[in-house]
Amino acid sequence: MQLLLLSNCTSPRRGYLEHALPEVLAFLHEVTELTFVPFAGGNLDAYTAMVRSVFEPHGIAVRGLHEAADPVAAVAAAQALFVGGGNTFRLLAALQRKGLLPVIRARVQNDLPYVGSSAGTTIVGPSIRTTNDMPIVQPESFDALGLLPFQLNPHYVDADPAASYGGETREERLIEFLDENNVPVLGLREGAHLSVTSSTACALAVVSNATDPGTADSSTAGSGSAGHAATEPAILFERGRAPRNLGGDVSALLASRPRYDRPLADAVS
Repeated sequence: MQLLLLSNCTSPRRGYLEHALPEVLAFLHEVTELTFVPFAGGNLDAYTAMVRSVFEPHGIAVRGLHEAADPVAAVAAAQALFVGGGNTFRLLAALQRKGLLPVIRARVQNDLPYVGSSAGTTIVGPSIRTTNDMPIVQPESFDALGLLPFQLNPHYVDADPAASYGGETREERLIEFLDENNVPVLGLREGAHLSVTSSTACALAVVSNATDPGTADSSTAGSGSAGHAATEPAILFERGRAPRNLGGDVSALLASRPRYDRPLADAVS
C-alpha cells in the first residue's frame, strides 16, 4: 500500500494544502491525473475547483469523483486518489451509498496511491468512531475502509491547563472510546502525517513546512497529553496503558487486532 495521511489540509494564514504541498507532490511524483473525492464537503464543485487550483500548476490534472458518470469505474481507472477533509459522517455515508468502499479498498491494497486529509484520513481505519465530527447524517454503519488495523484521530489537540473550557478533553473522549473498544487510537497533531509504504511499514513525521508563520509549530505546542512536552507528531492511546507520544517508525501498529464493543472485563493485554 501507498498512503499519505495528513492530519489537516489547512493551516492558519496559509492556503489550502500549502503547509504540506512539498510532501504531497513528492508522494505523487509520477502522477499526471488525480481523482479527488470531495464528498466530505458541502459544495462539491467549489471544493474540487479549489483542489484543482493547487495541483494543476504542478502538472497534475484533477478530476472530481462527483463529476464521473460511473464513480466506481472512475476509481477503478484512477492513477491516484485524494480524499479530502470535511465531515466524516457525510463522507462515509456518500461512499457507502455509491458503493465505493469496496473498490477503493481493493485498489489501495493493490498499490493505488492514496492521499487522505482529516476525514479522508479517519476513514482509512476500521471505523469512524474516533472522528471529532458531529453526525450530521446517518451512515449505514460506522465501518470504514479498514486499510489499517487501528483507529485514527486527526486534529488531535492537547489539553491546555490554562484554558477556560470546562468540558471533556480529546484525551478523555478517546479514553472513553477505549472503555468500550480494544483497539489502538493514533492521535495525529496538526502538521503531522502518517506515511504507509507497505502492509508492514509505516512512519510518522511532521511536514517540513508545517510551522505557522509568526507562531510556534502547532504540533509541538502545549504540555502534551502524555504528561510531557508534545514534541512528537502523534500520541497513541491503548486500553490499559498511559497515552504516549510517538514519532518515526510505528510499523508495530500494523500488527494490531482491533476488537469492538467489548466489556472492560474481556480486555486482553
